[in-house]
Amino acid sequence: MTAPWWHPAALARRRANLAARARVLAAIRGFFGARGFVEVETPALQVSPGLEPHLHAFAVVVRTPDGASRPRYLHTSPEFAMKKLLAAGEPRIFQLARVFRDAERSATHHPEFTMLEWYRAGADYTALMDDCQALLAACADAAGAASLCWQDRASDPRQTWERLSVAEAFARYAGIDLLATAPDPQAPDVGRLTAAAARAGIAAHDGDDWDSLFFRIFLERIEPRLGTPAPTILTDYPISMAALARPSARDPRLAERFELYVAGLELANAFSELTDPVEQRRRFEADVATKQRLYGERYPIDEDFLAALGSGFPASAGIALGVDRLVMLACAAAHIDDVLWAPVT
Repeated sequence: MTAPWWHPAALARRRANLAARARVLAAIRGFFGARGFVEVETPALQVSPGLEPHLHAFAVVVRTPDGASRPRYLHTSPEFAMKKLLAAGEPRIFQLARVFRDAERSATHHPEFTMLEWYRAGADYTALMDDCQALLAACADAAGAASLCWQDRASDPRQTWERLSVAEAFARYAGIDLLATAPDPQAPDVGRLTAAAARAGIAAHDGDDWDSLFFRIFLERIEPRLGTPAPTILTDYPISMAALARPSARDPRLAERFELYVAGLELANAFSELTDPVEQRRRFEADVATKQRLYGERYPIDEDFLAALGSGFPASAGIALGVDRLVMLACAAAHIDDVLWAPVT
């Protein structure tokens, strides 16, 4: 029988990891403080929890003293609220937020977890790439880790990082010309991707759309190859896969979005922010329709966020990084519960 998380022996097994966690959190605060960032706090209860179609939120009801009630959600990210602070004039902000995602539980997922988000006004996503490189080295040093490890892979954040586009990754590891499967960048062609996948030895499933097949190819052929022997920044996603990112100035088929991979594990997701409220509404409405079609549920659009975008919102860039995963990597932990003081039970 497994001992409960609060049993002295169970805590003792995690104690070194938890000490490293504390040092990593201190290093994060020191890193941003030294660079002129302000630490902010925004509410977990929001009108809209985030509209990414494949994320599921916890719904709650807020009751007022007079008996009225308002539906709210526990946020899946503090993104909307933090961007409102950018609209208010804050130039550099970060937050260590507790965030909530339903239907997520695995070695690397937990329904309540800690997310680090930071935003830079007057910058694009390349500035965040440089931030990541310096931050991960600082956190590894704080944890006393020679490298960041996941399963049997090691990644040294102090070495030269790889920067690789999504299209280059599909060509290199799957032999697929990804952009050729999206002659209309806003509506990629699942038939073309199905044919390309078949040539690569990957069969589509009944009912696959383009995104579903993209992720199957990615998880099978590409993700395990990323982030070793040093972290990989995977850049320039198809525009259809970046609802909050601005289009690339170099290629309008692409978005200024990157994800960070360390030892085969996804750690962060970043954008140069979309600042056009009309285009943002169109993308939100498309995401709401996709969630309704796939899962039979829909979340409201945060109209206040769209108003903030239309109020002279600055050119900016933002990123979300999973703190628990970062601590796992620094401690070579096998399960997210190994780096939590107390899991959700």
